[in-house]
Amino acid sequence: MKINSIKISNWRSIISENIIFQDLMIFIGQNNHGKSNVLSSVLFFFGEIAHQSLDFNGDSEELWVEIEFTDLSESEGITFKKYVSADNRIKARKTALKNGSFTYNGYIEEANDDWLKESKISEFKKREIAENLPLAVFLPDKGAITIDHFRLAQNQYIQENIENITFNYILEETNFLGLKNVAKGSFGDLFFIPSIKNASDELNPKGSSLFGQLYSRVINKISEHNPQFREAKEKIIELTKILNKTNIDGEVNENRPEDLTSLENLLDKELISWNTKIDIQITAPNVDDIFRVGANVSVDDGIKTDIARKGHGLQRALIFALIKAWSKVLKEEREGEDQDPEVSTRKSSKSTYFIFEEPELFLHPQAQKELFFSLVNLSKDESQVILCTHSSSFLDLEFHKSICIVKKESIDTGTKVLQYVNDIFEDVDEKKKFNLSYWINPERSELFFAKKVILVEGQTDRTIIPMLAQSLNIFRYDFTVIDCGSKNNIPLYMNLLNKFKIEYCAVYDRDHQTGKNADGIATADLVSKSIEDALNNSFGKTHILENDIEEELGMTEKVSSGKAYKAISFIADENFIISDSFKQKVIEIYTE
Repeated sequence: MKINSIKISNWRSIISENIIFQDLMIFIGQNNHGKSNVLSSVLFFFGEIAHQSLDFNGDSEELWVEIEFTDLSESEGITFKKYVSADNRIKARKTALKNGSFTYNGYIEEANDDWLKESKISEFKKREIAENLPLAVFLPDKGAITIDHFRLAQNQYIQENIENITFNYILEETNFLGLKNVAKGSFGDLFFIPSIKNASDELNPKGSSLFGQLYSRVINKISEHNPQFREAKEKIIELTKILNKTNIDGEVNENRPEDLTSLENLLDKELISWNTKIDIQITAPNVDDIFRVGANVSVDDGIKTDIARKGHGLQRALIFALIKAWSKVLKEEREGEDQDPEVSTRKSSKSTYFIFEEPELFLHPQAQKELFFSLVNLSKDESQVILCTHSSSFLDLEFHKSICIVKKESIDTGTKVLQYVNDIFEDVDEKKKFNLSYWINPERSELFFAKKVILVEGQTDRTIIPMLAQSLNIFRYDFTVIDCGSKNNIPLYMNLLNKFKIEYCAVYDRDHQTGKNADGIATADLVSKSIEDALNNSFGKTHILENDIEEELGMTEKVSSGKAYKAISFIADENFIISDSFKQKVIEIYTE
């Protein structure tokens, strides 16, 4: 099963937020705006971290995280049968109080009619009442009607008449699955890879490390199928038998080594005043554990050492290699379990979730991009991947539904998550046109991180406007200038920014140059109108250059090639003076 949505209430900087989930989730945003708080809310729900008093937002006494899961497998449907809705979903809430207590509760579909509610059985189970109800045909003909009788009749009636029954989806008052504590892993296996993680920990063959779990499965398979391994186990068991005083039948062991008996007698003499006897019992060791304890892992990149002596980049790469290997093993196990009739008895989900905090750390740009697509593939392989990042290498417009911009405008409003889960471009040609422009722009993904995006027509504007802002001491590093490739493409970028509610300004040419004929001016005006029509005043503004940036600079020489270079040379001249009108436009462009 997969996470379909998460609702968060009063968790750290998050007052109230609802997030729609995809198989891949990418959280971006400025530092201290709440990205880590979103991730930690998921960890809290899955039982990976315990809540503390500082986790409560403001003066709130209660916090909760609610997750809706969808795409349940057959076995998961059996495990969570009570909570499965008609459209194969379950929803559960974990609530914590400041006194330290917490509970899990599930949502159940409850019929509107009181006589179909499990909580109302005691009011209707008397025979004189029950026999007049529509479910009477499912009750025993004679004897007292028990709660179990009535509950079974309710279920049978609902199954046969579900099309004619209306339900409410309500949060149950009793504990989820009837358990006071929901076991860790009940909703699936979750792996959290923080921004700083010691690779040595994950290579530890003992415990719950990634390598430990992989290695443990290998040892288990060897133990089951390798005849030499089985023979070694049997020999150890036989050896253990001769070390104890008695055999499994309680008879005296005549073959016991005298050294053990002598040690017992020596201790008995020392304790004679206590009237106490010593009996040394030897238990056969688990051979599997012997091979786990004795395992050491070295990394050979030309020099064989433990992983702690390697660079952070290799350590990080090894962690991701372990994750990919682990996901493949889990997939094989799932496929095996699907064919196992005993799988229905499992009291937890088979789902897997990976949470990555800043996966780009210690990786060069090309390796970051490679890792991103590895995580994309991982998310397609029955696992769900959640990450937060500061790197544009982990953003791709093809996965725009996965992108979540985390913002905190004020303490009063708290952390908010901006996302757009519909198609940005309904028109196929528009989408193709935008994709072409998007891919030829190397800074295309920076716009998602920007405080404000400045959209311009081409390279000359992209170069000159920031240079003038620097000379005027108003340049902003948290603003990003995007070369849209042409005036016609500007509305496409505006459409994208509108969807994600990112602040922007669109800078375009009026294009009424001297010598341009009426048709040319009409065409230019048509494109200008499309830009103004795309404007959302809540997030954007437009600034018009008269008639292009060359005229704004006062360049009289017209050039057809090398425009950006010629413009740079022009403003670099010591005699260059920016006009008051253009200066004001640049100031407005670089003003929030």
